[in-house]
Amino acid sequence: MVTILDKTGHMSRRQLLKSGAATAALIITGTAVICPDQAWGLEATALKPDTLATLIKMARDIYPHDQLADRFYAVAVKGQDMMAAKDEAHKALIEEGVADLDRRAGAGGYRGLGWEDDRVAILREIEKMPFFQAVRGDMVVSLYNQKEIWPIFGYEGESYSKGGYIERGFDDITWL
Repeated sequence: MVTILDKTGHMSRRQLLKSGAATAALIITGTAVICPDQAWGLEATALKPDTLATLIKMARDIYPHDQLADRFYAVAVKGQDMMAAKDEAHKALIEEGVADLDRRAGAGGYRGLGWEDDRVAILREIEKMPFFQAVRGDMVVSLYNQKEIWPIFGYEGESYSKGGYIERGFDDITWL
């Protein structure tokens, strides 16, 4: 769940109750997206913090892994911000794409949709569009190239520097 504080840093009672006690909240400030529950933050340089927060939610919906914390998705999304800082056309593509997601989602915006199925339905509507392809294409590399997540998936990394797979148990499958 993403919680937005107003400019004075306050949250309404309704937002607090909607967020729930067990939900990690993302706080969106003027220049950053912060997750105090999990102790990470993401500074926005070119894209709006709201845009980055939506991209994090979108990334989780495209590549859903319950065992991954949002910080891994935030690191992956940071690449979009860096590309937007260098390329105005890319910045416009991302900002307009997120605005389109929010329009399609209705009053609460994309992040406000409580059901993953509702968000995925919107993503299916736009999956052929350049915005979706740009985010999906970068995300597959930016997310899965993080060495910190490899052990979560049971991947040990490349094998060449360790002598290859032949002498390292490639054939130790006991269930076959």
